[in-house]
Amino acid sequence: MTTELKQTFCSIITIGDELLIGQTIDTNSAWIAQQLNPIGIPVKRRIAVGDNKQEILDALERERNDSDIIIITGGLGPTSDDITKPVLCEYFNSGLIENAAVLKHIMSYFDKRNRPMLQSNLMQAMVPEVCEVLFNEEGTAPGMLFKEKGQVIISLPGVPNEMQYIISTHVLSYLQANFKTPNFIHRTLVTSGEGESFIAERLKDFEATLPPEIKLAYLPKINIVKLRLTATDIEEGILETHFHRLKEILHNITIIDADLELEFVLGQLLVRNQKTISVAESCTGGSIASRITSIKGSSAYFKGGIVPYSIESKQNVLEVSKDTIDRFGVVSEETVIEMAQKCREKFKSDFALSVSGYLEKKDHDNSVWIGLNSSSTKLTKKIIAPYDREKNTILVANAALNLLRLFILKQLSASS
Repeated sequence: MTTELKQTFCSIITIGDELLIGQTIDTNSAWIAQQLNPIGIPVKRRIAVGDNKQEILDALERERNDSDIIIITGGLGPTSDDITKPVLCEYFNSGLIENAAVLKHIMSYFDKRNRPMLQSNLMQAMVPEVCEVLFNEEGTAPGMLFKEKGQVIISLPGVPNEMQYIISTHVLSYLQANFKTPNFIHRTLVTSGEGESFIAERLKDFEATLPPEIKLAYLPKINIVKLRLTATDIEEGILETHFHRLKEILHNITIIDADLELEFVLGQLLVRNQKTISVAESCTGGSIASRITSIKGSSAYFKGGIVPYSIESKQNVLEVSKDTIDRFGVVSEETVIEMAQKCREKFKSDFALSVSGYLEKKDHDNSVWIGLNSSSTKLTKKIIAPYDREKNTILVANAALNLLRLFILKQLSASS
């Protein structure tokens, strides 16, 4: 089946009461959209419905009016609230048949884990007769693909790793082979140091010169703004010319000219220059170290971290002097300088980062001090954390990681 369409659209329907009450955050639809975008299939809508037959049927019918592809996640488990499969049987007027390959996989799955298998587990091998089975190596619920009137409806498990396996292994290649899509090109610039409105002011003249085939999107996070240029059916060289102009305008706040996270960029810098880091973080409670170690291969450059959350641990574990804390306070330039120095010495790293401050509004100004240390120099910076505790943690982590990146670049430049 080859569908000749000028533009193919997809709708994503996520199923589950837990999504509607906020017990589970829907990360599936965002991940799916990220996979579809590079192959030229934009998402028309992302909607969530509960475990209710009529709501699922209504959502499916509505989305078929506007989209050529419907991807459904959730409701394929073995329990009574997992109703997606029987609803799809009703929608496509299909009975269930046993799939021998799925049954064999389910039995092997439980046997390898030495776990008892219930009749409800065996029932997951029963699939609608009219569907194409999408094998699920990561779990027991297979994906299902239905074709009707030039449209494709794909039902996937809601468990993220299982859904991602089926999308990556089966779905993307199928969609690319069976749907004609326009050529989309994306280039992304990651910046830090200026807010979205200030950047927009700097780019007014730039935006005015963009041809209609190129769109500029602002993607703000806390202390990070991504700028994405998207071109449709245009020569890549034309997009590159405009992207180069964008980089020139924002060169002073640019982190990287690719859609990469700050911790990944920092890791690349350290690997490239064979340098190591360590961290001592008080107010952020280990979130900076977590960000650093989320990158595969970070053991090559991350020596370790300490979370000296209390005054006692700063003195007894990190060995910051009592006199420094007594004279200047636990949240001070002098304290973070000593924290970073002691951290670097303990871990024998090339660079060290420290943070100490207030992430919640009390009887202070929500100030946070960031300290950086190398064998030859040191640097501190004070920032104000104006949000709630969760957002302030992200703010401080982003500010600290970017300051560390700039500190390392400056040190490397000075030594070359």
